[in-house]
Amino acid sequence: MERLWWLLPLLLALVIGGLCPLAGTLLLVQRRLFLANLVSHAVLPGLALAVALRLDPGLGGVVSGVAGALLAERFSRAERPGEAGDEAVLNTVLAGFLGLGVLLIPLLHIRVDLEAVLFGDLLAAAPSDLWRSLVALVAVLALLALRYRHYVYLGVDPLGAASAGLPVRRLRLLLTLVTAFTVVSAMTAVGVVLVIALMGAPALLALAGADSLRQALWRSALVGMAVSAAGFLLAIQPAVNVPPGPLIGVLCMGLLPMAAIQQGLLSPRGR
Repeated sequence: MERLWWLLPLLLALVIGGLCPLAGTLLLVQRRLFLANLVSHAVLPGLALAVALRLDPGLGGVVSGVAGALLAERFSRAERPGEAGDEAVLNTVLAGFLGLGVLLIPLLHIRVDLEAVLFGDLLAAAPSDLWRSLVALVAVLALLALRYRHYVYLGVDPLGAASAGLPVRRLRLLLTLVTAFTVVSAMTAVGVVLVIALMGAPALLALAGADSLRQALWRSALVGMAVSAAGFLLAIQPAVNVPPGPLIGVLCMGLLPMAAIQQGLLSPRGR
C-alpha cells in the first residue's frame, strides 16, 4: 500500500481537475467568473467558525461562501453583470470576508493552517476529501442535466431569459451554491486562492472555437484533468519536489497563450 500512496492524491487531482472547469465554464459564459474568486475568499469566516464549533469545516465554508456571494448580489443593482459599480461591490465584499476570517482566528483562539487553506496540500488528502469532491461533481452534473438549456439561454441573453419567464434569480442561486461546493472541495487540492485559475484557464481555452456550451464543457473538463494530473505527477518527481497546488496554478497560466493563439486563428483576421 505504501507504494500506492500517490493514488488517492492523483484521483483527487483528476476529480478536481474535471469539476472546477465545469463550474468555471458556466460562470464564464455568464460573465460571472469573478464570483468564484469572491466565494473562494469568503469561505474563511465560515471555516473558522466551524473549527471553533467543532463542525465540518467544509460545511462552514460553503455557508460562508454563499453568504458572501448573496451579499455581493444584494448590493449589485446592475441588471447586466460587469456594469459600473459591480466590481467595486465584489472586491469590497471579498476583502471584508477575508479580513473577517483572519480576525476570527485569534478572536476564537483556534489554529488554522492558512497556508494549506490558501494554497492547498494535495499530498495530505484524505478519503473524505475525495468523497466531498465527488459529491460536488455530482451536484454540477445534476445541475447541467436538469437546467442545461436554461443556462445556455441565460448566458446568451440574460435580459431575454428574464423576459421569457425563466427563474433567473433561482438559477443564479443554484450556480452560486454549486460554485461554493466546488471551491470548498478544491481546498485540499489547490487551495481557495489557486482554485480560480483552475476554474478560469481551462474554460477560456475550451470556449475558443467551441460550437456549443456542451462542447465547451467537456473540453474544459478534459483540459483541467490533464493539467491537474500533469501538475501532480511532475511535482512529486524527486528532481522537482515542489507543492502540487502552486504548480498546477502555474500550468494553468501556461494555458493562456494557447487560448490567445487559438482565438487569434479563429478571428476574421486569422482566417
